[in-house]
Amino acid sequence: MARAGLTADRVTLTGAELADEVGLEHVTMSAVARRLGVKDASLYVHVRGLEDLRGRIALLAADEKTIRIAEATAGRAGKDALVAFADSWRAYAHAHPGRYTATQIPTQIDPELAARAAGPRRAVELTYSMLRAYELAEPDLTDAVRLVRSTLHGFVSLEAAGGFAHARPAEASWARCLDALHALLERWPASREGDPS
Repeated sequence: MARAGLTADRVTLTGAELADEVGLEHVTMSAVARRLGVKDASLYVHVRGLEDLRGRIALLAADEKTIRIAEATAGRAGKDALVAFADSWRAYAHAHPGRYTATQIPTQIDPELAARAAGPRRAVELTYSMLRAYELAEPDLTDAVRLVRSTLHGFVSLEAAGGFAHARPAEASWARCLDALHALLERWPASREGDPS
């Protein structure tokens, strides 16, 4: 029988909190059960296993991050929107490192659960919307979306791993990276003839 008050959402949130504290790779069903004060078997009434739990954490994180980015970019355009978007992305990665990691790891997510989750789809829509002011047409717009996501993810991942040991503050480099991204987006190179779309 399921323990009173224990739900899939509560198990997911507990797993997410644990991931932020100890790292996603150290989250186990046993660790989540201990945190909740239940036996391991009680969790399986609500989640199918560790892979399912990680998928649920990824969807939770995608929703949270997307809400923050949407709030930060509302009513902004161009460089102002780009900086707000990027700063929100980075702030979320700093505040929730385990959850952020979950969004970057391929997991087997229950298709029905994934279909109900707005976060991942909304994240893509927000990125395209944020870049609208740069007036890029396809396939350049998709290439620009991939560049922005790769740049932001690469920076925050290297930063989290301690990859910026240089004396120059990471904050200063972050600001310059965003300046450079903005400059590139404003002067996007013409597509090569015959480029596959």
